Amino acid sequence: MNSTPNSMEKAMPEESAWNRTILQLPSPHLLQTSEWAELKAEVGWSNIRRTWEDGDHRIVAAASILKRTLRPLRSGPAIAILYIPRGPLLDWTDLNLCERVMNDLEDLVRKECAVFIKIDAEIPLGTGIPGEESFVEDAVGSKVVSLLHGRNWSNSPEQIQFKNTMLLDLTCDEEAWLTRMKQKTRYNLRLAQKSGVQVREARNDELGLLYQMYAETSVRDGFVIRSREYYLDVWQRFTAAHKAIPLLAEVDGKVVAGLILFVFGKRAWYLYGMSTQQAREKMPNYLLQWEAMRRAREMGCEVYDLWGAPDEFKAEDRMFGVFRFKEGLGAYVSCTPGALDFVNKKGLYFLYTKALPKVLGWMRRKRSAETQKEVM
Repeated sequence: MNSTPNSMEKAMPEESAWNRTILQLPSPHLLQTSEWAELKAEVGWSNIRRTWEDGDHRIVAAASILKRTLRPLRSGPAIAILYIPRGPLLDWTDLNLCERVMNDLEDLVRKECAVFIKIDAEIPLGTGIPGEESFVEDAVGSKVVSLLHGRNWSNSPEQIQFKNTMLLDLTCDEEAWLTRMKQKTRYNLRLAQKSGVQVREARNDELGLLYQMYAETSVRDGFVIRSREYYLDVWQRFTAAHKAIPLLAEVDGKVVAGLILFVFGKRAWYLYGMSTQQAREKMPNYLLQWEAMRRAREMGCEVYDLWGAPDEFKAEDRMFGVFRFKEGLGAYVSCTPGALDFVNKKGLYFLYTKALPKVLGWMRRKRSAETQKEVM
């Protein structure tokens, strides 16, 4: 079997063809779509696409690879880095295919003279909370990680996406959904229904309102967000492509919370949630998630990814409270190794990993101050 790298440009027919291609692969991901590559192009990333075929010329693996040229110290020579968000896409049980794909990716980082390439694939390590009796280890994932470590891929000091996430099975009926929820979650859901909370889809001209709530949420909960223009671009782009549904929760005709539901293939994602301080006692977020689950299933989804779980399942982890909320909905933990780097230029990689946290820290402080001003 020969590896056949192919590069696709931005023209619409090829974009559509790319999405159709990855939908045929195991666990196609939203961050591997042509829309995501278009979005990242707006903020300085170019796109390289690769596919791999079997002996019958069927595509069995693919990767949408982002390339960025930058100056970590804001002066001196430029460097290139490569990143595959939630990819490459392939059947990880096929270790021979895994070797082929990694061979080509390692060749690519050398060809592009990049400092390193980062993959952030959903390599399954197991389900459940690590260390607990209920945890079920995935032997295949462990073999893949061992294989990659043997090829000089290392766990990255820079995590872009969450290592672990929470998944909801949507294939059962709504009564089963309620049964697997925690008792308190069922109570809060029914409270929202009885308290007059209404959920509807947001109009395109209400996306700015969603951003305003998101900015308020970020200030209240202490996390940093990007600019208003970035989020409006994301939401408008994916809504127009029928891959996102913005939902609003109202009480007495006033919007009090929202979320953006993303859909691709048979999977849905909860990437952004936002709320105000108003009517929190009426539990609008619980009804929002219930309606998101119903809409996702109506669109053919079998899994709802609640996007994110703690790295360490301890009360002091910043994600622990969110984890409890998602657990209450009946979601289970899915673990991966997180980002892995293959280093091509060790000296520059060392400088990059030392300089980047300082640059990102400065950027986060600056953006946090800007967001606070917007909210005020």
